[in-house]
Amino acid sequence: MSTTTESESAARRGGSKGTASGGAVVLPPLDGPERRLYWAFADCATIVRRDLTHLVKQPANIAWQLGSPIIFVLLFVFVFGSAMEVGGGLDYKTFAMPGMFAMTMAFGFMNTALSVVIDKERGVTDRFRSMPMAPSAVVTGRGISDVIQAGLDLAVLALIALAIGWRSDGGLAATLAAFGLLLLLRFALIWIGVLLGLVVPNQEAAGNLFALAFPFGMLSSVFTPPSMMPDWLGTIAVWNPVSSTANAIRELFGQASPALGDSWVEQNAMLMAIVWPLIITAIFLPLAVRKYQSLSR
Repeated sequence: MSTTTESESAARRGGSKGTASGGAVVLPPLDGPERRLYWAFADCATIVRRDLTHLVKQPANIAWQLGSPIIFVLLFVFVFGSAMEVGGGLDYKTFAMPGMFAMTMAFGFMNTALSVVIDKERGVTDRFRSMPMAPSAVVTGRGISDVIQAGLDLAVLALIALAIGWRSDGGLAATLAAFGLLLLLRFALIWIGVLLGLVVPNQEAAGNLFALAFPFGMLSSVFTPPSMMPDWLGTIAVWNPVSSTANAIRELFGQASPALGDSWVEQNAMLMAIVWPLIITAIFLPLAVRKYQSLSR
């Protein structure tokens, strides 16, 4: 750990105020909830810096994470695209690219789970837990750093979309709102990834999570309108949170599918693109923090 972190730990154990000299940490003047809140933010920021430093030092991980979306773009847009029909004369590339954005955000929880498992296996998690850190810092820090990384992934994928000729027909504000909804979905699913990473025993088991993520992303409106699926499968796809986000950003991009169904959840995709992430976060964020706190020492 750095000198700053050691001084933070010493100051916290001592329960006294730090000073600004010599690299020591200045603690808030009040005890109680104010100090706990201060350390929750400070420790979270430390974890974010640590995760982003690892990301910069391992750029190959970024290339690996973007590999699957790029392959899907090549397959569905250029290989299968000419044979795909979504109705209303809508170009399949126009329909598919927003779905690619949503799928990339949905699949991101696997990378989160793998990173958490690696830290757990290497003893990094136990080291954090042995320090006088805020109990929520490791989990929330991982969430914030993953959202930053997701923003980078999304930016690269958007450049790829522009390179193959995709364009947003919505205004600047609507386009930015669409990317905001994508990051909101990724933020919510991060907590599922953190929880799974704390639950699965090793990296091999974490790799098997693809079997869970694949149907979650594919059984949606990412590649095909649910109205063109069998009724039972279309119902599952309609109520998939990924579908709500995909449909909502298509609307914001000015590229809503003419084959959109008339079910309530489809007609209120914009609302559900916000409600689903809030529900997922409300359920899995507390579970992830509780699981981290309950890990055996």
